[in-house]
Amino acid sequence: MELIIISGSSGSGKSVALRALEDMGYYCVDNIPLSLIPNLVNILSKTKRSIVVSLDVRNLPNYIEKLDEALAELPSYLDIRFIFLDCDPNVLVQRYSDSRRLHPLSTQDLSLDSAIRLETKILEPLYQYANDIIDTTFLSTHDLADKLRNLLRGEENRELYIIVESFGFKYGIPSDADYVFDVRFLPNPHWDIDLRPMTGLEKPVIDFLSQHAIVNQFVEQTNQYLVSWLPFLEKNNRSYLTIAIGCTGGKHRSVFVAEQLYHYLKNKDYTVKIRHRQLENI
Repeated sequence: MELIIISGSSGSGKSVALRALEDMGYYCVDNIPLSLIPNLVNILSKTKRSIVVSLDVRNLPNYIEKLDEALAELPSYLDIRFIFLDCDPNVLVQRYSDSRRLHPLSTQDLSLDSAIRLETKILEPLYQYANDIIDTTFLSTHDLADKLRNLLRGEENRELYIIVESFGFKYGIPSDADYVFDVRFLPNPHWDIDLRPMTGLEKPVIDFLSQHAIVNQFVEQTNQYLVSWLPFLEKNNRSYLTIAIGCTGGKHRSVFVAEQLYHYLKNKDYTVKIRHRQLENI
């Protein structure tokens, strides 16, 4: 079981880091009192979920000895990792000016510059504890999330959940679709009386569509388009992607093409699910 403790200057990106780690499946708790971390670990130990907690000046003990004592109470089976987010003080000042938020130490009648300097001094013990230090001075939110993902999982362990779904345009375009492909220009089995009552899952319809070069060309080129650009979507920290394939009624052509894309992506080792919206009502 893994416990990741994130700390760093206020404004360095801890909230962004927590959201990114939550998307990666970690159980994240923001600003938990240090004394409650052992209880949290105990409660979640049965789930075996990895935990992320953030520490800042609001929940950090006054003396480093107290931090040592709190960590000593944690179970020995825990794999503890400290990540410290660092940032140039001038950039922190600019971020606070842009957000118009108060620094946590500003309540002590300190100027923003003084509050940042004091916080740096208070956080020095955690800086020394850190296994990993990430300088967020020039990082965007996407860059920070990307760095964390690479740091904790590695490039090869990224996972994008893909849903391929068929639908009928006459019922409306799915609101959750990221990509919409219109296949109404393909030969329509609906005009064959024998094929009309069937669906794109049945062999006669599959055989009918497979014999047309334009169908095969569209499927092949769409497959190539997707596998060319999916890696870039993964690098942009996408967790889910919905690909919608539409024909008129959502029964023949869209079902067939969606099935072709689904099996192609599955064979490429993507995590992919298939859904046929209009067939769910049959």
